[in-house]
This record gives sequence, structure tokens and C-alpha cells, in this order.
Amino acid sequence: MRRLNARLNAASDSYPTSSAMAGLPSLHSTMHLYPINGAAHRVAKGDTAWSFRDANFAEVIVGVDPDPANNSGLIKWARDYWSALHPLSAGGGYVNMMMDEGEDTVKAAYRDNYPRLAAIKKAVDPGNLFRINQNIKPA
Repeated sequence: MRRLNARLNAASDSYPTSSAMAGLPSLHSTMHLYPINGAAHRVAKGDTAWSFRDANFAEVIVGVDPDPANNSGLIKWARDYWSALHPLSAGGGYVNMMMDEGEDTVKAAYRDNYPRLAAIKKAVDPGNLFRINQNIKPA
């Protein structure tokens, strides 16, 4: 535990400060930090679709407000927050925690595994019928 605390303290020294992190846009908004350890580290990054086996944490930024009129502000806050933290990240993410971030973000999430997954997609779904959410386009 001491080693983890030392790492977190060192990371907090380089944690960026920006207007995106100055305050939550609503009381329903938050940032979650999930530990990644144990079995996730015992699998090689090429053995499954998810390749961030060396990551120690996964972050989720959540912008929520019951009033739809605040939607654009929530989106801006979440994207600004992500942009401020992204330089400190491994460069990708976990697709089950993504919304509509685009093809480049999906490719970054799978890293070197993306071409293999696109080849599988071509074999099982060449017409790209299953294309909603974090789509892998057929090769």
C-alpha cells in the first residue's frame, strides 16, 4: 500500500490543473478511477481484444444533469477534462466505458490488436451489420 500511495502522490504532483477540473458542472457529474490489477495483468496484451494489460487504473469521466438544456456544457466539461488528463494516460481506453468518440479512439483502445480484430470482423460481419457503439470496421 505504501508503494501505491507514493505513486499516487508522485502522480498528483504532475496532475494538470485547468478550468475543466475547477468544478463539476452538476452534482451528478464525477470522475471515477478504477484499479486494474490481478488477473488483468496475467494475460498478454495480444491474447484478448483489450490490450492495456500493463495499465494500473482506468478512468471514467461522467457528465450528468437532469436538465437537457445543460447537455452542451456537460459535453464540453467532460471533453476538456479528458483532454487535460490524456497526456498522462497510456493513450487509449476501455471501449465499454466510451460513448461516441470516433474511429481513432476505438483504434487507440485496441492498439496493435485492431488489425486482427478488423480481419475477424471481415470474416464474421463483412457487411458491417453490427456497427453501433465502438465499431470495428471490417478489413
